[in-house]
Amino acid sequence: MDDLTSSSQQGDLFSKAVRAGKRTYFFDVKATKSEEEYLTITESKKRFNQQTGNFFYEKHKLFLYREDFEKFQEALQETFNYIIERNPEPPQRRSRDYNDIEFEDLDDKSAKDRETDK
Repeated sequence: MDDLTSSSQQGDLFSKAVRAGKRTYFFDVKATKSEEEYLTITESKKRFNQQTGNFFYEKHKLFLYREDFEKFQEALQETFNYIIERNPEPPQRRSRDYNDIEFEDLDDKSAKDRETDK
């Protein structure tokens, strides 16, 4: 096992939940065994398993370490600014349910191309 402690061993130092439709985003500050703090961002979606007839939560996690905070924050702000400049007014709540869109459905060739350029 690496230097990360599980939340059951130490617990979250700080936690914030953001409910967004059928999704919930969790921002949790945790610490390594050497007491270095890091952020986990978790997207949780309630799903239905047709075979078992039960609901379950599908989760995706992102781990963000202190040394990357500034770069991450700058990129996120730049991305937000780009969207806001192109669409100054927030859209009206749409009736379409975006929960059926999967990551595989999104065309992210430009991000993949940028990765190969490094």
